[in-house]
Amino acid sequence: MIKVHNFSAGPGILPLEVLQQASEACINFDNLNLSLLEISHRSKNFEAVMEESKALVKELLKLQDGYQVLFLGGGASLQFTMAPLNLLRQEGTAGYLNTGVWASKAIKEAKLIGNTSVIASSEDKKFSYIPKGFEIPAQLDYFHITSNNTIYGTQIKNFPKTTVPLVCDMSSDIFSRNIDGNDFALIYAGAQKNMGPAGCTMVAVREDILGKTGRKLSSMLDYQVHIKGESMYNTPPVFPIYVSMLTLRWLKKNGGIEWIEKVNQQKADALYHEIDRNSMFVGTTATEDRSFMNVTFIMHKPELEMEFDKLTKIANLSGLRGHRDVGGYRASIYNALPLESVNLLIEVMQEFEKKFS
Repeated sequence: MIKVHNFSAGPGILPLEVLQQASEACINFDNLNLSLLEISHRSKNFEAVMEESKALVKELLKLQDGYQVLFLGGGASLQFTMAPLNLLRQEGTAGYLNTGVWASKAIKEAKLIGNTSVIASSEDKKFSYIPKGFEIPAQLDYFHITSNNTIYGTQIKNFPKTTVPLVCDMSSDIFSRNIDGNDFALIYAGAQKNMGPAGCTMVAVREDILGKTGRKLSSMLDYQVHIKGESMYNTPPVFPIYVSMLTLRWLKKNGGIEWIEKVNQQKADALYHEIDRNSMFVGTTATEDRSFMNVTFIMHKPELEMEFDKLTKIANLSGLRGHRDVGGYRASIYNALPLESVNLLIEVMQEFEKKFS
């Protein structure tokens, strides 16, 4: 099989050994001679998967007692609604940092639930930077941020310090760098960018912030119901959870967050260095806010994009086109993407410069 170097922004690349193990489980899971896809989620075999998945999340995020981990359906987009439903008091106010498309969508959904204030925004410069120097009002019920912005290629490097419960959408950089999960009251992340396949969302929530809104919730939208049901109030997305567990095992086995953070830094440094050096390309975000997961860049001569696309296709580089809303290019260099793939992209960029500069 010809190796394709996968720079897709999501669903993103997964480790080969994880894909192999997952494919085997689709035929014969846990030596049951049954597929993972056809066993009961209430079986001891799958309950063990759920428990290990939760334990790995707590370990890798360094979560202390008092946090509950959930695996839910609906994607991170459902959390745009669930977070305010569960945390925003009927007469309270939620604060949001607007740093891109997904943050904007989260704000839109929160406004349907209750009072929502945009504390700071980078929309004035097409989300090319992360706002700084803003004050977080102490009376907020929570403050919501998006740690990494896949479309525009920005990333929060220093999380805000506040006494207000901090809520974070970490869908595209979860488990990619060293953080203390205890700094957050609620973390949620769609699995499909850096943890597993599409179909499940990880939620880590500090239990003491729940049940204070004064509103009655539908059972499927209530974190407390899902905690009581141990992520099995309804049938959970068993396959994405299993693959997420395998990916977290892979991460721990290879050295955990400390190991992958160094790898990700090396990949990002090499690629950004080439973008800055190469006369044909230019980065699109503020240097200090550049994402280590989604590297965005454009050409000085957009009319040559088709020529660059030809070279990337010959080299089996896939998924490099930018989001349809912004154009240009985006190299998503998630945990499972090897340095080898980044180095090959750099070689192609250098070849392109020699031919067309």
